[in-house]
Amino acid sequence: MSGGYKIRNQSGIHFLTFSVVEWVDVFIREQYCQIVVDSLNYCIREKGLVVYSWVIMSNHLHVIVASQTDCLSDTLRDFKKFTSREILKAIDGSGQESRKNWMLWIFKAVGARNKRNKTYQFWQQDNHPIELDYNSIKDQKLDYIHLNPVKAGFVDEPEHYRWSSARDYAGLPGLVKVDFL
Repeated sequence: MSGGYKIRNQSGIHFLTFSVVEWVDVFIREQYCQIVVDSLNYCIREKGLVVYSWVIMSNHLHVIVASQTDCLSDTLRDFKKFTSREILKAIDGSGQESRKNWMLWIFKAVGARNKRNKTYQFWQQDNHPIELDYNSIKDQKLDYIHLNPVKAGFVDEPEHYRWSSARDYAGLPGLVKVDFL
């Protein structure tokens, strides 16, 4: 959370975006999306993360989250670190990933330019957190998240997109345990 964007109210509800470096379209493969889903559910169960809304797009993830613990920043740092490691491991170990060498080359090149990383960098550093302290802002960001796949042309209706909490809000079973706003 560098660049001046910090979560100042660790107990507040925040809208965040996690973007893949160089906007690499990693999340066009189910295997990599599932790592994110599993990690969100783990953070909910074990780290006190509260997820109100989420969507995985081809190269980024939007969430509305809060924490039941004292430090949302620590939970998000751990989430990004774990998902980075697991997705990179999955890419490297895949015998079917046609873009494997190209993606690893990009992640290594970006990582080499960042003194905080040892080798690879998967996520961009900034999350640009926005605290949602008014209902109108909550509603706007919730709609934005759920309409993202529609505007991208992936689906006609938000609840038809598998990798989103729009399914939960439409009364369908979702992939991540969501608390409703």
